[in-house]
Amino acid sequence: MPPRSQVHCLRIYPLAIPLRRPFEHAAHTRQAADPVVVEAELADGTLGYGETLARPYVTGETPEGVVRTLRTLFVDRLIDLRPASFPEALEQIDPLPDKDDAGTVIAAARAAVELALLDAYSRHFLRPISEATGWLGLPGLGPPGSTARVRYSGILSGQRPAGLKRQVRMMRWYGLRDFKLKVGYDNDAPRVEAVRRALGRSLGRTTTLRLDANGAWTLDQAIARLSALPLDDIVCVEQPLDRSSDEYMAQLRRTVPVVLMADESLVTMDDAHRLAGLGAADWLNIRLSKNGGLLPALRLVHFARQNNLRCQLGCMVGETSILSAAGRRFLENAPDIRFAEGSYGRFLATGDVVDRPVQFGCGGRPKPLPGLGWGLDVRLQLLNQHTPAGCTEVRL
Repeated sequence: MPPRSQVHCLRIYPLAIPLRRPFEHAAHTRQAADPVVVEAELADGTLGYGETLARPYVTGETPEGVVRTLRTLFVDRLIDLRPASFPEALEQIDPLPDKDDAGTVIAAARAAVELALLDAYSRHFLRPISEATGWLGLPGLGPPGSTARVRYSGILSGQRPAGLKRQVRMMRWYGLRDFKLKVGYDNDAPRVEAVRRALGRSLGRTTTLRLDANGAWTLDQAIARLSALPLDDIVCVEQPLDRSSDEYMAQLRRTVPVVLMADESLVTMDDAHRLAGLGAADWLNIRLSKNGGLLPALRLVHFARQNNLRCQLGCMVGETSILSAAGRRFLENAPDIRFAEGSYGRFLATGDVVDRPVQFGCGGRPKPLPGLGWGLDVRLQLLNQHTPAGCTEVRL
């Protein structure tokens, strides 16, 4: 058995990677990816990688704030981390906080640290990530998960109907069958109609369509906008109201015959209980960097199964292959995930931190990952290339 291994060093890389085209939704327009990558080095030299993308309108965190939190709060929590086995590592990683001492959410920062430690200790103890589901003791979770059935979705952004038609045609040519349209604009009706026409008779048969408003509407606006749209073949509407208006989501469901998905409203497990109590959601959008990492994400799946809620794997725009691979491991261990987002690789970003990016295959099919941890060989040269501000190294 390998000896006890402490965390020797954390290296923090705030990346900046241009996107191939601007990605737009109601809350933000993004032209570059800004993930924060954490490299955890154990005493024996084993390296593990985690990644997060901080969004002020999601968890309230910024990339700069994540770096500060990693350098202070989490470094203090890792000094005494000395597991002698993979289960012991999980036992010590799991209590990492998703809020600071003042009660402020730090879920994005937690995700980066947790994922880096899981990767490092999976490699160090030669144990697969899937053993985490057995350790959690949540019935129904574990391989093969959803990988045989789930397909990655095409995300449609931009305001011009003609451009949306072209996007749909290109994605359909690649075999994608599930689509999500960003809404929250004054011309949503013709935009939705353009996508519906592009999908044609396949919609509701072999293809699906979801809408995502990113909290753009008030209750009255949501009622008016959604009442004007044909919703019969729309699977669900994601986050129509701002997080601060969650108490009105049930009223929206009673007024408009719509199926609702919670995204920005769902950060912690406390949020999941609150949403279920309010009757505010039919679906949960689980994103590893939003929800604090892999272990909290798996617990959310278990909660959804207990409360008759459905789940999708979401993503943050601009993730590298580290977060895409962690999402793939999530799918390997989470059953009943109907939709998946992410793994866009070089389809969206101009660079990555590995030579062969993790991205979905034809038809949106997830490709299996090899080996332990996230199954990646991260290249230091590429990390440094995409870190214009330089790496921050913290020795423990």
